Amino acid sequence: MVFRSMKPRHQMWIGLIALGMVAVVRAFAFGTELAPGAAIGSGEPVAPLPPVPELDKAKIRLGGRLFHDPILSKRQTLSCSSCHDLSTGGTVRLQRTIGYDGRMHAFNAPTIFNVGNNYRLGWRGKYTSLTIQNENVLLDRNLMANDWQTLVPRLSADVYYRTRFRMVYGTTPSRDNILDALVTFQQSLTTPNAAFDRFLGGDTDAITAKQQYGYRLFKTYGCVSCHQGSNIGGNMFQIFGVFADPTTSQPATAEPPPSPLDYAEGDWETFRVPSLRNVEVTAPYFHDGRAWTLHEAVSIMGISQLGRDLDENEIEAIVSFLESLTGDYNGKRL
Repeated sequence: MVFRSMKPRHQMWIGLIALGMVAVVRAFAFGTELAPGAAIGSGEPVAPLPPVPELDKAKIRLGGRLFHDPILSKRQTLSCSSCHDLSTGGTVRLQRTIGYDGRMHAFNAPTIFNVGNNYRLGWRGKYTSLTIQNENVLLDRNLMANDWQTLVPRLSADVYYRTRFRMVYGTTPSRDNILDALVTFQQSLTTPNAAFDRFLGGDTDAITAKQQYGYRLFKTYGCVSCHQGSNIGGNMFQIFGVFADPTTSQPATAEPPPSPLDYAEGDWETFRVPSLRNVEVTAPYFHDGRAWTLHEAVSIMGISQLGRDLDENEIEAIVSFLESLTGDYNGKRL
């Protein structure tokens, strides 16, 4: 394959990815033979979700009320759930959401589920702290556009919040306890009991033969080079368009594809690798929401990230595997 006008950094990434894929293929190409009831999680690049953390239930309830309340935004018109709807996979069915002043956000809204299990947060992975990330959302001029001088007195003047904060924290609302309540609620948004997690735990009937085949392809073709661990992504950065421009399927070049996004100089192509948990219910896909179906998304990833033109059977098998990653929230499948 020929790469035109490749940046040195781009070439370096391709070399590292290729080495990673070789290692993955050697380690995982043939899967793991299971004895009945045997757990395989420890020998796989993908891990089950960790146990749900022990969290203060009163803080969860208070944080959940804040998460769904437009009171957090300056004009009291937007809530966290405006972009992270728990009834639609923790995101919304829009390519990119509309912000505070009617301006389109730079990126597609990522799912909020299992966010506490991500090391990097947001499409650019700017934050490693949910507390800092939440504060930036509250203060961002195109998100909540608020400030602490407005928000703290507003919540303190509200009878419900004044009472609840005193009950939960022993004091009136403040920057620290507002953020703590929001973060505690978000940490509670876990989705255990995915079929694939049960498979990793030794239930070999939890996923179908087609899904197991899709998982083998997912490993041998190198998807796990970036999508691994208990969140199956979420903790590293990658170029989008390693082997080909994901927009045109042409060989990767040094020039950024046409886009309305305002990329930082020299950093147009690098994003945090998203988690694939619950990906079945979080369309549209990618940072700009360009793909509305998993079939299309997998096809794009094959060409742009793996250098493979996946055939129909391979795409369907990988999609079937991805559907096994959908978990439960509040006892119900997402």
